[in-house]
Amino acid sequence: MSRYWLGVCIALLLSGCETTHEQMVQNGYPPAYADGYQDGCSSGRQAAGLMVGNFRKDVQRYLHNRQYESGWDDGFRQCHAMQNSEEQRLYHERFWDDRDREWQQEKDRGAARAYRHD
Repeated sequence: MSRYWLGVCIALLLSGCETTHEQMVQNGYPPAYADGYQDGCSSGRQAAGLMVGNFRKDVQRYLHNRQYESGWDDGFRQCHAMQNSEEQRLYHERFWDDRDREWQQEKDRGAARAYRHD
């Protein structure tokens, strides 16, 4: 199920200049769901630490409109998870790759010392 939503998100993001909301409505999602998804996605990015997103939630609509609630929850989870995944990738790229190189260099130096005939 989460792969389905990830695929939907990626397809929507790659669809060009149209907003995610417009694309979702064109693909048959109810406008209330698309509204909730858009608000939840922005909130999920903000919760994950991305400075671009703002926390948005129409609380009355969330409490009384099942489609908005469902869209908000899905948007929040999707965008929060994607942002966290990107942050983890960047962290790994920045720190762990350097550590891997340092470990390999230390291993090579140790092997060179062991094979050296003094």
